[in-house]
Amino acid sequence: MIKIAIIDDHPLVITGLRHILAGAPGMEITGSYTGGKELLRALTTEQPDVLLLDIQLPGQTGDELVEIIKEKYPAIQILVLTNFDNVFYVKNMLKKGANGYVLKTTNEDILIEAINTVYKGEMYLEPVLREKVLHDNLQAKKTFSAEPVITRMEKEVLQLIAADMTSQQVADKLFLSKRTIDNYRLSLLMKLGVKNPAGLVKKAMQLGLID
Repeated sequence: MIKIAIIDDHPLVITGLRHILAGAPGMEITGSYTGGKELLRALTTEQPDVLLLDIQLPGQTGDELVEIIKEKYPAIQILVLTNFDNVFYVKNMLKKGANGYVLKTTNEDILIEAINTVYKGEMYLEPVLREKVLHDNLQAKKTFSAEPVITRMEKEVLQLIAADMTSQQVADKLFLSKRTIDNYRLSLLMKLGVKNPAGLVKKAMQLGLID
């Protein structure tokens, strides 16, 4: 049996997934969680084979949780299940250690196929996302530049991140939502080709983007 855990802050999503996977042969749900702290506490006593993980979560976001889980429990296969179909999110989650990426709008067959695939240690991208990533990679090769193009707002966000401010603090200072700042942060990570804020600041200083 493939042991599956779910983390999503919407109880109805968890209920729906339980209903879908209850009829899937060779699979059982061993736990469901609505927040990162709850999940990490549970993982100290029992680890699933596959974790279905949303990105937008209260407290610790999905991209933060992936790094923590992969460091402590590398055997857990992480399948991202989200509404975010942006290539930036896909590449970022895979770079941080996720094993697959599927949209919540997908059908049951694809979800089950994705779980079976990552369980075997292989990577899975939903077909529509696979095409987007391939197209984005081709475009990136055509427009490659030694120095990434950073917008004025991205540079402002970058300066505040370098000042060791959290996404919420940056959002408050710039009168924007935390989600908007998270998107800017993700865009900067992708443009500079780094995995975390520390690497972001280091690379930005090397390129002379911040003092």
